Amino acid sequence: MQHRKTISKYIKVLTFAFFLGFLGLQTSAQKVKIDGVAVVIGKNIVLESDIAKFKQEVELRSEGKVTITDCEMLEELMQQKLLAHHAIVDSVTVSDAEVSTRVDRSIQYFTQQYGNVEKVIKAYGFNDLDDLKKELTTVQTENILIEKEQQKITEKIDVTPEEVRLYFNGLKEKGELPQFPAEIELAQIVIKAIPTKEETDRVIAKLNALKKEIEEGSNFRMKAIINSDDPGVTSNGGEYTVTKESSFIKEFKEMAFTLDVGQVSKPFKSEFGYHIMQLHAIKGNTRVASHILMQPKVPDEKMNEIKEKAENIIKEIRAGDLTFAEAVKKYSNDDETKNNGGLIINPSTGESKFDLTRMDPAFYARVSDLKKGEMTEPFYDEERSGDKMFKFILMKDRTDTHVADLVEDYVKVQQLALQKKKEETITKWSKEKIKDTYINIGPTHSNCTFEKNWKKEVNK
Repeated sequence: MQHRKTISKYIKVLTFAFFLGFLGLQTSAQKVKIDGVAVVIGKNIVLESDIAKFKQEVELRSEGKVTITDCEMLEELMQQKLLAHHAIVDSVTVSDAEVSTRVDRSIQYFTQQYGNVEKVIKAYGFNDLDDLKKELTTVQTENILIEKEQQKITEKIDVTPEEVRLYFNGLKEKGELPQFPAEIELAQIVIKAIPTKEETDRVIAKLNALKKEIEEGSNFRMKAIINSDDPGVTSNGGEYTVTKESSFIKEFKEMAFTLDVGQVSKPFKSEFGYHIMQLHAIKGNTRVASHILMQPKVPDEKMNEIKEKAENIIKEIRAGDLTFAEAVKKYSNDDETKNNGGLIINPSTGESKFDLTRMDPAFYARVSDLKKGEMTEPFYDEERSGDKMFKFILMKDRTDTHVADLVEDYVKVQQLALQKKKEETITKWSKEKIKDTYINIGPTHSNCTFEKNWKKEVNK
């Protein structure tokens, strides 16, 4: 049973990125030969390639600690298809907006990984963006159906404090109490270097001069290579293929879809600096455009002033002249953290806690030795946008690696107990639904031994 639970754990953490990536590879492979059907659940199918790809992912994610058979993998996938089938039977609805949001997020993720959407399309063997979107729409529609059906089945499930206690004591008696990793909570004060108005005016004037030269016949690509602060300019001359779904910043996309072919824009601002853009071609819903990016410079003297300011703020806090939260409100100019006491949100989870063992190595090196209430010294940082700054970090809270404790970790234990109860509810639901659902297991897997009665054997 414990082995089954471990498998389920890794099935649940399969990321949409991995799944869609293998979907693309599978789609490409299907152009060469038809994939075998392993099982049919209602109107849904599990392909032989599905079993192989998810089995590989479980083993990769567990770092080889979990090895599973094809039969075990198939049962987990059949469970997902059973949920999807009955979501339709139960008239679960999925809106176009929900699917569109998921599809856009998927495309943005892959575009970030590969650089542009054309490389994504090529890498995964799709014909064009519409072909990719069609496949993603199918996958994400089923994903949402499964999620909503699970929510429907478990919406009234809750756990009492007594159930949490019994769950914890049961794990303790079996020697199966989980070990929670070291977690930290961080806050920051950020002092950004703001370019002077004179420097900003200089950049805009320079871009206007370049615009005029290009309109008079100068080569945009050469001007970009010489003048642009875009790091990709040496390889692409500042040229990009843009769609409304691509991950480019809003101002960049809006300008690309505003210009006429051959037109050069006026200077426009984004979080990265100031740009001019020329549109080269319109291909359906795609635009091919080049840009020149210029970022206002900040002199070394200004950076030294900012560093000294950060050092003085730390002295004020350590002297007790103001609290860290008061200093954030008074001095920090980071939009994301200024209004919440400087609290840094973990982008992977959306929560304030960070798993110390899974942090960026450079960030880990700065904070790993801090005790609760301690601060780093000011350090220089530069964002992808080109913004330069000095910042320092407070160790707001810290919990070292430890075996679960019912009092200290009550919320986490409660979540585990609730998850277990929900899983038991879905298992019970599945056993009932299997009885009146059409299931056809192919000959390749007819000898499998399953936990649930997928074969509908009379004596089981």
